[in-house]
Amino acid sequence: MPDIANTEQAQAWNGYEGTYWARNQDRWDAVNGGFNEPLLAAAAIGERDRVLDVGCGAGKTARLAARRAARGRVLGVDLSLPMLECARLTAAGEGVGNATFDHADAQVHPFESAAFDVAISRFGVMFFADPVEAFANIGRALRPGGRLAFICAADAGSNEWIRAMAVLRDHLPLGDFGAPGGPGMFSLADPDRIRTVLSSAGFVDVSAVGAEAYGNWGRNAEDAADFLLDSGPGRHLTDQVDQEIRDSAREALVNRLRDHEERGAVRLRGTAWLVTASRPA
Repeated sequence: MPDIANTEQAQAWNGYEGTYWARNQDRWDAVNGGFNEPLLAAAAIGERDRVLDVGCGAGKTARLAARRAARGRVLGVDLSLPMLECARLTAAGEGVGNATFDHADAQVHPFESAAFDVAISRFGVMFFADPVEAFANIGRALRPGGRLAFICAADAGSNEWIRAMAVLRDHLPLGDFGAPGGPGMFSLADPDRIRTVLSSAGFVDVSAVGAEAYGNWGRNAEDAADFLLDSGPGRHLTDQVDQEIRDSAREALVNRLRDHEERGAVRLRGTAWLVTASRPA
């Protein structure tokens, strides 16, 4: 058994949420894929680089990194066994032989010291119970002068999918959904906190630059609403109310998403921080 510090996250990502993401890996890649190129460009992956992908999920960024590090190697780590299974199967099906995937909690996993040239993550580093400990552990896995590049969610109010979900407040017990804090999607939404966490973890040259990309959330408003409401957070909310209220919530969300239908897709703008840092040389 791997060392697990983030037990609640492990339970979630090995339960319904992880299974849902694994089953819909292509759809989630369509949502988040606009951030792939900015992330990989910032990581400046070389042909022989050794790359660590933290919170790799179903492995899209790991596979892309592996193609850039054609004579190097990539290790993707995640808490979710369902997503790791998808990552391995997809990498094998695409013939990506220099990417491997491990079940690991990056906060406490005993990585080999100085084993990697660069660490990357696309929306996989916001869920640590102790982010300073986690990034310090990731940093120890990087060689002196090694690079860190990741994408994390920016302020909830600037993300159109969160603004769309806000229409559900009249129907479902949203509570502080989308509020900053951690661990969770918006735990690193404040760039000052990012700088503090990474500096405390031993990184230098920390930079957080705003990035945005449009994601494809579905074929039409109905499809996108069902996708959102069937996700882990959506299912948690709808399970607390009866069918009549669920139906009214869905109708409200569909009506809200119609404003974003465009050429056979629902496109919603996502905003993020593109963060880079390095280990002291």
